[in-house]
Formats: sequence, C-alpha cells, structure tokens
Amino acid sequence: MREDEKIAALARAYVLAGLDTRVLSVLARDSRAVPHASGEVLFLAGDAPDGMRIVLSGLVRIWISDAEGRELTLALLEPGDAFGEIALLDGLPRSAGATAIEAGKCLLLPARGFSRALQAEPVLARHLVGVLCETLRRNTEALGAFAFLGLDGRLAQKLHDLAADHAVAEGAGARFVRRFSQGDLARMLGVSREAVNKRLKALVHDGIVRVEDGLLRVPDLSALAERGRAEASLSA
Repeated sequence: MREDEKIAALARAYVLAGLDTRVLSVLARDSRAVPHASGEVLFLAGDAPDGMRIVLSGLVRIWISDAEGRELTLALLEPGDAFGEIALLDGLPRSAGATAIEAGKCLLLPARGFSRALQAEPVLARHLVGVLCETLRRNTEALGAFAFLGLDGRLAQKLHDLAADHAVAEGAGARFVRRFSQGDLARMLGVSREAVNKRLKALVHDGIVRVEDGLLRVPDLSALAERGRAEASLSA
C-alpha cells in the first residue's frame, strides 16, 4: 500500500480527521494493510492491544458478551471507521471483541508507532482528547436511551441510525441495501430475537417500516425518528 494511500485512509478516519498531513505522514510510516477473511476474529475482549485499525474494505462487528455467552453488538464498522483506539491510548486489555463479517482489509497502526507519533507531534494528543470527549458525550446519550426507552423506542432509534449508513434515500424515506436479521438487531439491542420480532411487527403494522424481499424499507424517516421521540416523551 502506497504512502499516499495510507495517509488518505488515516485522514478519512473520524478519530484522525482534520489533522495536518505532516502528522498523518508520521502515523503512516508504521502502518500497514492487513487482510482478513469473513468470520475471522480480529481480537477478543481481554487481549493485549496491538494497535488501532481502520477499515479499508469489508464490514467489522464490535461486540461484547457475558458469562453465559450472550452477545451484544456495539457497532458495525464500514470503510473509514476506526476501532481499537481506546486500548491504544491506555495500554489496557481490549474492552470488546472485533469480528470480520465480510472479507476485506484493515489498516493497522501499531501501538509502538503510535507512541512515537505522540512524542513527535503533541498536537496529536490534543486532537485525540477532543475526539474522545465527543465520543463520551455520544455514548452518554446512547446510555440514556438504553436506560429510559422501551424496546419500541430503542428499535426505532437503532433502525434510524442504521439507515444513515446502510440505506439509500428514497424521497422522505430510505431503502436498506444491507440485510439485517432479527438476530442481528437483537444482538445490537441486547434482547431476545423473539422480543425484536414482536416490536418489528408493531412497526410494520403501523406503517413505520416495511420488509421487502428480506430488506427493510422506511417510507418516512421522520416518522421513524418521531416514534423514538414519542416514547422518550412518554417516559419523561
């Protein structure tokens, strides 16, 4: 992978966006493209950190599990998304697992190279503090929704969020181009597939969501967003 291609990939990553090319060049020197197969486990919770990864192609699932083996999907990452930055900064074991859903490649920025870049470019540390603070704010909002909304509202919000990355616009609505099973949605919400099945049927019955050839379609995104907000108001 050429140096300019690595710099471009680093610049697209949210955690590094806006940094000067000089800083990105320092990071690019130690980074390398690493291929992965579909179903390959990139790392598990508790593993020692080896660096930060940026998805170049394919789809990666970030997940956690409990003692009984139940899994919760925290995020589905597409090209341009970065992961593994927390362990890269604090040096502690991985807090979640990462599995490739589709074959592809990641740009790996090793921990040692990242440490050298931090020492050489203090602006990088200040930039990351700002990015992580913004991420913390978003996570706090998500935790609030998880704690105070019922499954109906949480499912509506999750579908609205997924539509932003995995659907194409159709007027006021959107048509999903990636298939999400009820099991996939259940793992994202931390509930049973049967529970998702019931709430999804309710959304279909009310015309908020449609299922066509196994793919979800949202006739009106504002109506889907309002479904989540309406339950939030009731909870309040």
